[in-house]
Parts: sequence; structure tokens; C-alpha cells
Amino acid sequence: MDNRKFLTAEEVSERYRGSISLGTLRNWRAKRIGPAYVKLGKAVLYPIEELETWDQKNTVPCRASKRFSMDAVSERDW
Repeated sequence: MDNRKFLTAEEVSERYRGSISLGTLRNWRAKRIGPAYVKLGKAVLYPIEELETWDQKNTVPCRASKRFSMDAVSERDW
């Protein structure tokens, strides 16, 4: 293998604080969705670089609310 870092499915689940279970990762692999992975024999490994790319693809941008924008708050309120 090269110099890239890899995580096991268990470590991926921990990375996302358990919100993605091992079963979910297994189902995603079967459906070919979710983060990219490498399979070596029976070992399934997730390149950290691919997880970071997947995170970026799934980032939900938020727009600033006019009500809470810094322009609407005067300095004296701070």
C-alpha cells in the first residue's frame, strides 16, 4: 500500500460519532453509495482522503440570517 492513511469500518463509525453504523456502511458498500473504500481480500479500508472528499460533498451550506447578521448588531450591543 502507499503512504495514504486508511480507516477500518469501525474507525469510520467512530469518526462520525456512531451516527453511521457498521450496518449502514455495509449496506452502502452493497449499493455502491457512501464514501469510497478499498477492498483487500476480506479487509475493507476507507482512505481518509476519500472520507474528507465525501465530507465536502455532503456539506450543507447555510446562509446568514438578516436577523442575526453582524451588520444588524451595533458595536454597543457587544
